[in-house]
Amino acid sequence: MSRSRKLYLTGSRSDIHVPMREVALSGGEPPLVLYDTSGPYTDPDAHTDIKRGLSPLRLPWVMARGDVDLVVTGADRIAANGDTANKIGTYSLAVLAAHHRVPFYIAAPFSTIDPTLASGAEIPIEERDASEVRRVGAQPTAPGESPVFNPAFDVTPAGLIAAIITERGVFRAPYSFRR
Repeated sequence: MSRSRKLYLTGSRSDIHVPMREVALSGGEPPLVLYDTSGPYTDPDAHTDIKRGLSPLRLPWVMARGDVDLVVTGADRIAANGDTANKIGTYSLAVLAAHHRVPFYIAAPFSTIDPTLASGAEIPIEERDASEVRRVGAQPTAPGESPVFNPAFDVTPAGLIAAIITERGVFRAPYSFRR
């Protein structure tokens, strides 16, 4: 893999618009963007990406080889201390990035920040329907009464986040979201 351009690993194609736009406007060479899906298995985009050769199982190895300069992902909700809730799998990606000393950034609208929540422990986490895990399409994969824990989101602690990028600026710990 050529290292002539910076590589970005993102948890969602829509998450990269803010930083990618900044790179494009700066006149620099556009970076190569790798996409890692963290959505539910039933997400049609996940299947499309796998068909394009962008399996999430390969992307951690790309990071381990040193081919990822930074990770950018989005957020559904950000607590006052910078803890961030996003699609399930984001926390794992942040831990992986920390292990490989790859900076992990959040790119989200300022409206995502909820100053009434002191920390991520206060962010309500939606649980998805158990049938998503108990079957694939019409094919059962587990008995109907099997217990299932199927959260839609996880919380990434602020300590794993290099900065939070919004349309109002870039915020770093200790977080003070006033602009």
